[in-house]
This record gives sequence, structure tokens and C-alpha cells, in this order.
Amino acid sequence: MTGYGKAEALLEGGKLTVEFRSVNGKNAEVNIKSSLLPKDKEMLLRKKIADRLQRGSIDMFLNWEPNAAGEAKVINRSLALDYYRQISALASEVGAPDPRESEPNYLLATLLRLPDVVDAAKHDVVTEQNWPAVEKAVDEALDAICDYRSKEGEALYKDVTSRVANILALENEVEGFESERIEAVRTKLDKAIRDLGVKCDPERFEQEIIFYLEKLDINEEKVRLRQHCKYFMDTIDSEPYPGKKLGFIIQEMGREINTTGSKANHAGIQKAVVKMKDELEKIREQSMNIL
Repeated sequence: MTGYGKAEALLEGGKLTVEFRSVNGKNAEVNIKSSLLPKDKEMLLRKKIADRLQRGSIDMFLNWEPNAAGEAKVINRSLALDYYRQISALASEVGAPDPRESEPNYLLATLLRLPDVVDAAKHDVVTEQNWPAVEKAVDEALDAICDYRSKEGEALYKDVTSRVANILALENEVEGFESERIEAVRTKLDKAIRDLGVKCDPERFEQEIIFYLEKLDINEEKVRLRQHCKYFMDTIDSEPYPGKKLGFIIQEMGREINTTGSKANHAGIQKAVVKMKDELEKIREQSMNIL
């Protein structure tokens, strides 16, 4: 769900740049990091962004670049005249010469340096009149981030599906160790009885072997793991936003792999289980990027 999108809108007085950046997140968490947007438009945009991007921690930035006309300073005439009247009254009180007659240019320069007499022109950047152009730029930026995500998604698809295939291949390896494991268990128990120096009823021995192997049987885990892998592939291929469901399927896959490892009692199976866990963890990390 990482992504980046950018678009621009040429408005009266300057250029507005719209940017979107997103990172992983379970839900759509939209953060509008700008004071340029009117409150009545903010809720509208939040819904639009959440509907388009679905999941992720999403930051929206608005940057205003005024042109030469937009940067022009303005003189606050009423404030300047008020300052002048106060200066004239003060000059009269203290018996100083009228500043208009003594140093008019110096007086004007002084007035222009007083607080808030000269200031940048203040106006709303986003208005009802230019809103269609602003909304168009937002849509273009959303299209850009969706395109970014789509290209990343193609690479993600190849990666996670190849790892699911690896898990299935490792599960086939586990199945290949089954007969070897049974024989190893039989040999181990037979050696233990001989070491004890006791006689054992062959029929009872076979019953104990069967009972012991039943506790170590991993056939159900193999069947369920394969089914979960198939469900994973069906989900990622058929659903438009499979990310959350894939997270639940991955949990179930992990449960079967862990149970297989706890019942393994065989070095080859344990090794395959470790590899499966490694593949699954990489799938889990990548699934956070899937919508």
C-alpha cells in the first residue's frame, strides 16, 4: 500500500500542487496536512480518498506557489493614516514641528515600516469558483498513486504467489520423509526395548508403534495446509481487495506449519518446516502491502 501521486492546478494568482503519500495500514487513515482547504471540502475529500485508496496511512499535502501578482504587497491605507494621526497629535503635544512640513519623505518611510502597514495580499486559495480545478488535480493525483500501487502490486503478486508455491513444494518434501520417519520411530523404540533387556510381545509392540505414530500423524495438517494455499491463490486472483482476508489465511497456514513442526520428530521434516516458516513470514510482510 505504499505509493506516491502528484498533480498540479493552475489557479488565479498561482499554482496549487496536490501530493499523496501512503504507507502500510490496516484501514484507510487519511491525514490532510494543509490549512489551505476549507472545512466544508475536507470531509468530501476524506471520503473520496478513502474510497479510492481503501487501506493505508495516507498523507495529503497542498502546496501553494503564488505568481508575481499573487506575491505583491499591499498598503493598509487606513492603518497608515491612523498611525499618521497619532504621530501628528504626539508632535503637537510635545511642540515638535509638523512632520509633513519638516521631513515628509522620512515620515512616509517611517509609516511604511510600522507593523502591518505593508503586508502580503490575503485571499483564500481554494474557493467555490476554482474548486472544480482543485478537485480535478486531486483526482489526477489519486490516479497517479493508484497507478503507482498497481505497478507495485504486479511485483508483489509474483513474489507472494511464488512463495506459496515454495511452501507447497516443501510440503511435498515432508511427505517424502514419511516412510523414513516411521522406520526411524520403529528402530528407536526397538532399540530402547533391547537396551532395557526385556522381552516384548511382537503384536503388542506393533500396537504401540501404531498408537505412537497416530500421535505423530501429520496427514491432517498436510491436507489443511494445501487447502489453505489453494484458498490463498483463489482469493488473491478473484477479489479486488483481498489484503485483509489474506491476512487471516496466512494465520491458518502458520498454524498448520507449526503443528507439523511440533509433530515432526524427524530432522528432514524439521528443516522443511523451518523453510516453510521463513517463506510464510515473507508472505506475511508482503501481504501488508496488498489492498
